[in-house]
Amino acid sequence: MDGHREMRAADRDREATAERLRVALEEGRLGLHEYDERLARAYAARTYGELDEVVADLPGVASAERSALAPPAPTPPPAGAEPATSTGSGPSGAPTASGEPEAPETRSRLLWIWMPWLRVAAILVPIWLISAVASGHVAGVWPLWVLGPWGGLVLMQSVGLIGVDHGRKRRDRRR
Repeated sequence: MDGHREMRAADRDREATAERLRVALEEGRLGLHEYDERLARAYAARTYGELDEVVADLPGVASAERSALAPPAPTPPPAGAEPATSTGSGPSGAPTASGEPEAPETRSRLLWIWMPWLRVAAILVPIWLISAVASGHVAGVWPLWVLGPWGGLVLMQSVGLIGVDHGRKRRDRRR
C-alpha cells in the first residue's frame, strides 16, 4: 500500500477529510485554531499520504450507537396511525423555499461562508462603538464600508448555494 500514499487525492477526498475534521471539532477533539490549521492543510494536500497525516491522530468515525452526537433513532409510529407530514421548516424552525427541511450540508456550507464575515463584524463594531463613546459623537459608521460590500457578496454566495441545493433536491425528487 506504499504506492497508495503517493497517489493524487481528488477534491472529494479532501472534502471527506474536511468533514472528518469538522466532526472532530464538534466532538471536542480539536480546538478551533487547530481545526483551521488542519483544514488548510487538508485542502492544500495533493496526495493521500498528506491527507492521512492531517487525521492520523484522530479516531475513526464513531458508529451512530457509540456517538454522543448522534440523535436517537426515530421510533416507528403505532400501527394504524397516519404518517406525520412535513411542516416545511428546517431544524432551526425557519421555512425553506421548497417547503422541505433544509439539508444539513447546506447549513454547514452557509455557516462556513458567513463565519469570517461574522468574526470581522464582531471585532469592528465594538471598536467603532468604543471610539464613538470615547469621542462623544458619531461621525460615521465606518465598519459599514467593510461589512456592507463584503456582506453583499456573501449574501449572493448564500443565495446561489441555496439555489443550487434546491435544484439538486428537485432533480432527486424526479428520479
